[in-house]
Amino acid sequence: MPLLLAGLVITGLSLAWGLVGAPAERLQGDSVRILFVHVPAAWLGMGGWTAIAAASLTELVWRHPLAGIGARAIALPGAFFAALCLITGSLWGRPAWGTWWVWDGRLTSMLVLLFLYLAYLALADAANRDGDGGSRIPAIFGLVGAANIPIIHYSVLWWNSLHQPPSISMGKSEMAPEFLWALLAATLGFSLLFGAVVLMRMRAILADQQAEARLRRRAMEASDV
Repeated sequence: MPLLLAGLVITGLSLAWGLVGAPAERLQGDSVRILFVHVPAAWLGMGGWTAIAAASLTELVWRHPLAGIGARAIALPGAFFAALCLITGSLWGRPAWGTWWVWDGRLTSMLVLLFLYLAYLALADAANRDGDGGSRIPAIFGLVGAANIPIIHYSVLWWNSLHQPPSISMGKSEMAPEFLWALLAATLGFSLLFGAVVLMRMRAILADQQAEARLRRRAMEASDV
C-alpha cells in the first residue's frame, strides 16, 4: 500500500535524523531526541479520538454505514499512540523532571484518554458480538469522550504544571529549525502510518461483516430446505 510505504520511509528518515543528525539540546542534552516519537504520538492520540468523535456524530446524525466502522478502526491505533505518548513521556520525564510520573493536568488527562480508548474498544466489541454493529452506545461514548481533548490541550495553560507549554502554536514556533522540520516530518510519517493502519482495519472489519452475512444467509437457506 503506497500510504504505508510512504509512512515507513518518512518516519524512518525523520527518526534517523532525530537520533543521529540532530544536535543535543543545550539544557536537556540527548534526552530531547524522545520528542520525535513523543510529540507525534501525543498528537495522534488526541487526533484519533477527534476522528472517532467526528465519525460518531456522522453515525448518529446521518446514519452513514461506514462511520461506525471507521470509528472502530481508529480506536486501536489511537489507543496505541496514546499509550506510546505516556511511555515516551515517562522516559523523557525521568531525566528532565527527576521522576517517572507526576499527577499534573497534562499527564492525568492523557491517561484518562487511554482509558477512554480501552472503554470504547470494549463497548464496540460488545456491540459487535451482540450482532448490533451500528449500536448507538459506542457512538454516544465517542462524542462524550471528546470533552477530554480540549482539557488535554489546554491543561498546561489552565493549571501549574511541570509539563512545558506548547512549543508550536498557530503561525509561530519556539523550536529551533533543526528540531522543528524533523518533528514535522516525523509527525507526517506517523500520520501516514496511522492512516494506513486505519484503512487496513476498515477493510478487515468489512470483510468480517461480509463473511458473517454469508454464513447467516447460508444458515437461513439450509433451515428453509
